[in-house]
Amino acid sequence: MNKTELIDHIAKTADISKAAAGRALESMVGAVKTTLKKGGTVTVVGFGTFSVGKRAARIGRNPRTNEPIKIKAAKVPKFKAGKALKDAVN
Repeated sequence: MNKTELIDHIAKTADISKAAAGRALESMVGAVKTTLKKGGTVTVVGFGTFSVGKRAARIGRNPRTNEPIKIKAAKVPKFKAGKALKDAVN
């Protein structure tokens, strides 16, 4: 499912316009981004938790030249599925 299909599904199941569903989805994604940027977490009970993890600096290899390169430390977004989502999938 892509973004357009998700907007269509939200509009149909919530009985709202596609424009309103699109704005709602954009608002939710924006709230998650803003919270994660500040280092917080977003928990949607029954769905899951979005958080920020830290990836340590490490040495990698350039696949073309096979020479070692330094890879900087980075913050990465993480998602942990909630129990209800896990149960729905299984």
